Amino acid sequence: MFARYSLIAALSISVAAFPIDPARAQEGIVGGIIGGIIGGAIANDQRARQQRAQPQVRQRTAPRPAVSNVQREQNRSVQTALNHFGWNVGTPDGAIGPRSRAGISEYQVFLGFAGTGQLSEFERNILLTAHQRAVSGGPQVAQTVSSHPQGLRGLVLVVRDEMSGRSPAQSAGNYGLPAAVASAVDEIAASSDPSAMQLVQRAGFIQLGDLNGDGRTDYILDTSVTGSAFWCSAQACTVQVFVSTPEGYVRNDFQAFNVTPAMFTCTRGTCELGAPQQPVTVAAAQPAAPTAPSPTTEVALSVPSAQPAARNPDAGATEAAAPAVPNFFGGGGQGERSLASHCDRVNLLTNANGGFTTRDTMTDPAQVLNEQFCLARTYAMADGEELIAQVQGVSAAQIADQCVAFAPSLKPFVSALSVQPHDEVMQSVSAFVLQTGMSPQQLTDTARICLAVGYRQDNMDVAVGAALLLTTLGERAYGELMGHHLVQGFGATKRDDLALAWFELGFDPAKRAVFAPMQPERDSLLRDAVFGQPAQQPAPAAEAAVPVFAIPQD
Repeated sequence: MFARYSLIAALSISVAAFPIDPARAQEGIVGGIIGGIIGGAIANDQRARQQRAQPQVRQRTAPRPAVSNVQREQNRSVQTALNHFGWNVGTPDGAIGPRSRAGISEYQVFLGFAGTGQLSEFERNILLTAHQRAVSGGPQVAQTVSSHPQGLRGLVLVVRDEMSGRSPAQSAGNYGLPAAVASAVDEIAASSDPSAMQLVQRAGFIQLGDLNGDGRTDYILDTSVTGSAFWCSAQACTVQVFVSTPEGYVRNDFQAFNVTPAMFTCTRGTCELGAPQQPVTVAAAQPAAPTAPSPTTEVALSVPSAQPAARNPDAGATEAAAPAVPNFFGGGGQGERSLASHCDRVNLLTNANGGFTTRDTMTDPAQVLNEQFCLARTYAMADGEELIAQVQGVSAAQIADQCVAFAPSLKPFVSALSVQPHDEVMQSVSAFVLQTGMSPQQLTDTARICLAVGYRQDNMDVAVGAALLLTTLGERAYGELMGHHLVQGFGATKRDDLALAWFELGFDPAKRAVFAPMQPERDSLLRDAVFGQPAQQPAPAAEAAVPVFAIPQD
């Protein structure tokens, strides 16, 4: 009986030492933690039995040095920051034990320092500064976290580089540029007088275009605008072309002057530079003169998609083909537009304008909607990445695959978004939620993860479907996303009339803020952009006063 009570007490102590956040907990996330608690309690109980069976020998132990309250509070701050960035050291109690030393060592190795387990003042300042910045949030932090290959931990590397005097352009989240392009900007700035930020804002330095026809943004960096002899000779300057491929951006270097996107012809990751006086033309529809067929031409002409397919070879011409809805635009259309490329352009324009538009500076409501849509996308990706880091035993790639496999189930609701009022769409999604058999919290966390995956992969079916789930589950702030998708036409048909109700849902003052929560004026700015700024009443005209003249009497 006494052993049973000891086990229960050990379990209670272990649970208290490892609190679990119920808002984020999932069975897959916390299963390993709970198993560790139970296993530790059993081991503690067995050791207690062995100690009771052995004669007790009292030994003198040297008194432990007292830890001041100031030092304990500093230790607690370090432990809190380590936990925040994923180096789990347990409950922040201010006592630096073996578990905390191990977390500190992992943090030091991640930064490229020696894993001693003892923080230097410089290493402590990096950690605490990064944690303070992460907690404070803001657009720049969200952009860095969502764009950096290390996710949330990338913020620690950015702070390290800043404190070490390195260029922050290497963080890959600056300027809204892909990592490869941002690194190239930093490389060019290192050998030029203008800073990286000044180069990005300089007209002609960055040119955008879809050079290989894959629907994603490609980048041209023209060093002729730097004014640096390092990149230019008397005949030409270096031009770096970054063209997107499924494996990432591929860099092509050329020597030229006054380039434009029309001068480049790219196939996947390989580009060629044509003569400036020869614009890119589309092949004529008339058949060309007979020439020796090349292997590439034969492959291109062997595609049978242009040939009519017989439905029943035995029926001949007597059987009429079943009527079909004609499609004059192939598989393209609004659904295949790239939101990632759109946000790249928006971020560049925002940086060139000196920051986000405010209520006082708003002149173009469309620019406000663009900026806030891309900002909400960034926050959604950062939130999902943080949840993905908590899932144990599954890689990020496996999680992404599961979200993509989940998309066909949500496709009917995504399609209904463009044709049905918001209440009918939510009613259909609500019936689907009841059929899943998942708890609301599980489904909410899953949707937050898949929303990040959808935006990260530029998969609008996944992103819009996840946003619909979240809104239906009571997270009304995500209704704003459907409004943006309907206004911009990404993953949905442009329907301004249907978008208004979704925006109104997202503006609910009782909602939990999830996008830029540190900016309480954001809803007012969006409301002005969506519904129009409230008309200012003209000042009433002053009534003309009857003049009175003093006339002297005779």
